[in-house]
Amino acid sequence: MKLYKISAVSYLNTIPFVYGILSSGILDNYDLSLEIPSLCAENLRNGKVDIALVPAGAIPEMRNAEILPGYCIGAIRKVRTVLLLSRKPLNEIRTIYLDFDSRTSVKLIKVLAQKFWHIDPVWVNMERGQAEHPVSIDSLVAIGDKTFGLVNDFPYVYDLAEEWIRYTGLPFVFAVWMTGKNTPAEEIKKLNAALEFGITHREDAIAHFQSRIPGGIDALEYLTKNISFELDAQKRKGLDLFLSYL
Repeated sequence: MKLYKISAVSYLNTIPFVYGILSSGILDNYDLSLEIPSLCAENLRNGKVDIALVPAGAIPEMRNAEILPGYCIGAIRKVRTVLLLSRKPLNEIRTIYLDFDSRTSVKLIKVLAQKFWHIDPVWVNMERGQAEHPVSIDSLVAIGDKTFGLVNDFPYVYDLAEEWIRYTGLPFVFAVWMTGKNTPAEEIKKLNAALEFGITHREDAIAHFQSRIPGGIDALEYLTKNISFELDAQKRKGLDLFLSYL
């Protein structure tokens, strides 16, 4: 029996997915690794894994892979964990530092800056881990769990999902499940069943991963109100529009 290698993101927003894979009992021939978003895409592109949760911004690079129907990491309102944090208002920002961990948020903010905000800042790529301690930085894009600890340090906070929705009227998709073209339909069906199990058992997932949840965060509220997991027609529409801008 083939062992299917799966790469997922190691953030709070994927806890239901990870719990479903690990605890549903539906998948019995898998090897799960947890990475930052950019490495999930790289693992699938390089053939190191069979299935991955791929950042939307990396989709154009995935030449021999296809998007799986069913589930995603999306937002239909503010997402809280993909932010532009600034000590200045938008019209005064001259330089924006970019979190190493995600290509999608970097591409999203460049689309927002060009198409909607009409600003032209200097973009500076950060090293891995640098976004966690931005002491001398005026403006930066930060993603993931680190944002919970940073948000109160900056007077100006722009939620990138909320900004996208405000201008386009469409949801935003941050990541989709993708696989190589040789993965059997039966395995894809099992994966979706495991993901559904995790989504419908969010409270159990939170209890299972309690030690990973940042202090003071209402994880259930975040995973219910801020993250939207179904890859429906509206999200596909929003995803297609984002990809067209790229």
